[in-house]
Amino acid sequence: MLKRFMNLWRTEGPCEEAWQACMTMLRESMGMFTDAVASLREEPSLKVDIYTRDRALNKFERAVRRNIVTHLAVSTNPDINTALVLTAIVIDIERIGDYTKNIVELATAHEGVFRGGEIAREIEWVETTVTQMFNALIPVLENSDSDRARQVLGDHQMVADRVEDCLQDLIAGRILAQDPGAAVTAALYLRYLKRVSAHLKNVASSVVNPYYRIGFREKVGENG
Repeated sequence: MLKRFMNLWRTEGPCEEAWQACMTMLRESMGMFTDAVASLREEPSLKVDIYTRDRALNKFERAVRRNIVTHLAVSTNPDINTALVLTAIVIDIERIGDYTKNIVELATAHEGVFRGGEIAREIEWVETTVTQMFNALIPVLENSDSDRARQVLGDHQMVADRVEDCLQDLIAGRILAQDPGAAVTAALYLRYLKRVSAHLKNVASSVVNPYYRIGFREKVGENG
């Protein structure tokens, strides 16, 4: 899907600007995520100005929309489909910023470093996998790499499954039952990680899916 976008849109001013703003948003959201996780898991006193950075993401999103509108208005041969694809991508990237804010707020509410207790290894695995998804996504988009995009989609499914297993154990009181504060923190944090993973998956899906299937599983050999 994005191969045609890369060839066409980069030849025009507003489209190149829209693309660059999108990639800047993705890099910035990754930095926000890394700092947000550190504020909860490593250094509660870390000063993370997440709100200013989130406002910057919002500004980039508006710039993408503005440049797309300019392209559609002035181009003699506007590509509406790829315009829709890019607007879909930036919505997901912007939402990642919202979840990094949630993680920082959780770090502020939680006293001290959050270790994870009985599910420390599971939480660490989810964090590591989401970070790997971030690292893969930029070259996936830049190179329109379908194979790596599919890997990101597969990673999200594993994250979703592991998170749901942990949540079921937390709800049933099988883990962290003696520490309700840690149990609530774990549940919220895992949900935030899963939502970040889901938005990364949505962005990656734009490489292998047409616009109307962005955010859904790839459908091979079928229409719709």
